[in-house]
Amino acid sequence: MENSVQSGHGPFHNVSVTSQPAGKWSSGMARLLIIEDESDLRQVLGYNLTQAGHEALTAETGAIGLRLAREQRPDLVLLDLMLPDLSGTDICRMLKEGADTKEIPIIMLTARGEEVDRVVGFELGADDYVTKPFSVRELMLRIQAVLRRAGAPDGTKTDVVEFGCLRVDRDAHRIWVGDTEVELTALEFKLLLTLYDRRNRVQTRSALLDDVWGIQADITTRTVDTHVKRLREKLDKARDYVETVRGVGYRFVGSPDEAGA
Repeated sequence: MENSVQSGHGPFHNVSVTSQPAGKWSSGMARLLIIEDESDLRQVLGYNLTQAGHEALTAETGAIGLRLAREQRPDLVLLDLMLPDLSGTDICRMLKEGADTKEIPIIMLTARGEEVDRVVGFELGADDYVTKPFSVRELMLRIQAVLRRAGAPDGTKTDVVEFGCLRVDRDAHRIWVGDTEVELTALEFKLLLTLYDRRNRVQTRSALLDDVWGIQADITTRTVDTHVKRLREKLDKARDYVETVRGVGYRFVGSPDEAGA
């Protein structure tokens, strides 16, 4: 049986509240923080997350959300971009700048459909976005995907890639450069794998925006450049595996011997 919730001051509607769990994550229970000022939406999301076997923390203002994020260290934050006290983009920036919160994945919830808003969020380090109105089922699937990228799976299956001094465990979301493990955000990890899987082929910025971020944009943006720069810094001696093709985009070299040539 499904019910609908109508937002009191936004275009949120047709939200499904199911009496059955939306599905459990393979990694087990996760702690999620919902920063959202619409009480009906907070209740709907909290109910569905709890039914799916997770712990749901809620905050109706940005200030409360920041405090809970720092104190409770959630596994994921659902962040509304339009809050009464602080903007969602400011909260995203503060979380990503905090030493204790910078690795927490963030999914943006916004009533604004303009791609520039999503681009700003991605440039600040958000992992995904959902534009209102949306179905809870769709959001749950996106949450599941982000959690899986951000945490190690509970199974024994492994898919390990070795390329020169770089080693990548796809399933565990872990990479090593030489003997040193490197921490990547979910987006950085997806960007690396996208470039690697298309190695020796130039990827335009617009193609990467579409395939990695899910944005089809003709606007000028530094999103891709900013993330590639951060990725290279983290890759250290493997940084030259990702080459810049001036005026076009980026290319992952065809073989380790090509790096820096």
